[in-house]
Amino acid sequence: MSSLAPHPLTVGFDLDMTLIDSRPGIAATYRALSAETGVAIDVDLVVSRIGPPLETELAYWFPADEVPAAADRYRALYPGHAIAPTAELAGAREAVAAVRALGGRALVVTAKHEPSAKLHLSHLGIEPDTVIGWLWAEAKGEALREHGAQVYVGDHTGDVRGARAAGALSVAVTTGPCAAAELRTAGADVVLADLTGFPAWLTAFEADRVARTS
Repeated sequence: MSSLAPHPLTVGFDLDMTLIDSRPGIAATYRALSAETGVAIDVDLVVSRIGPPLETELAYWFPADEVPAAADRYRALYPGHAIAPTAELAGAREAVAAVRALGGRALVVTAKHEPSAKLHLSHLGIEPDTVIGWLWAEAKGEALREHGAQVYVGDHTGDVRGARAAGALSVAVTTGPCAAAELRTAGADVVLADLTGFPAWLTAFEADRVARTS
């Protein structure tokens, strides 16, 4: 038996469609951007595939040389259009609290513009220990590894890839655009319908992790 104490519990969470339902706010921001620029944007299609970086989505609607300016304008419009309509998803607050209850640290690692991510969390009163923005898929793994995360929770196959890149356990929820089968095929270790079942899962995970290192 090992006498080494386990590393402190650290859990990372994605933001959009994992902790928050940002579809109404994102839709409102895209409508405002469309009205300003005169570019027709299928907002329903946009919100059906939330996850990848903003510039990836904008490239479907704007010529490549116009994407940077469109992204800057979108981010400027975002606080006034997207924060108020966005709600937390079921179990989000309890999931973050469950990490704390076990003496752990909760991170949010997201592809979203970091100031916007912080605005959402502040507005909803969800307080992770650290918020890291501008990272997508495997790039999330760099931040997760730096902070020693053992678990990363997300709703997209890109989040699964981020967890795997970090050597962390991938917990996936089906509240986003990806179905359970797709998430499992991508390599998710655990698939939950939503975050309401996460605290019980995490308690069992942590008990097993501590037992294995004691």
